[in-house]
Amino acid sequence: MSTSFPTAGKIARKWYVVDATDQTLGRLATQVAHILAGKHNPQYTPFIDTGDHVVVINAAKVKITGMKAGQKIYRHYTGFPGGLREEQYEKRIARRPEMIVEGAIKGMLPKTKLGRAMGSKLKVYRDDKHTHQAQKPETLKIAR
Repeated sequence: MSTSFPTAGKIARKWYVVDATDQTLGRLATQVAHILAGKHNPQYTPFIDTGDHVVVINAAKVKITGMKAGQKIYRHYTGFPGGLREEQYEKRIARRPEMIVEGAIKGMLPKTKLGRAMGSKLKVYRDDKHTHQAQKPETLKIAR
């Protein structure tokens, strides 16, 4: 008996649409990362990208719990002296809500070439309009 591994040509990838309206950010991110990694698939293999494509819509309507809306700060360093940049959650959700949702989901994927390949199958949009109608995405219900 031999073990069969899925190859790139034999993996049938589906497209899913997830509505982020009134969803908690972390709970939404864990379930979407699960699908991107392919862990919902019976042919899941840890070292092969068997995940599906996910389109997240209404990213501006995502919620966070507790007092995080007033306390959460996003930081990044530009690489130059004195280049620490900070932005509060409220300002970033108004300016780029796609960046918040995408960062939360990609942060739950592996930090390797495989994780970057999984993250490239994620598309996030601010409102309910997206350009992936031709792929005939299925609506995916996320448990609250």
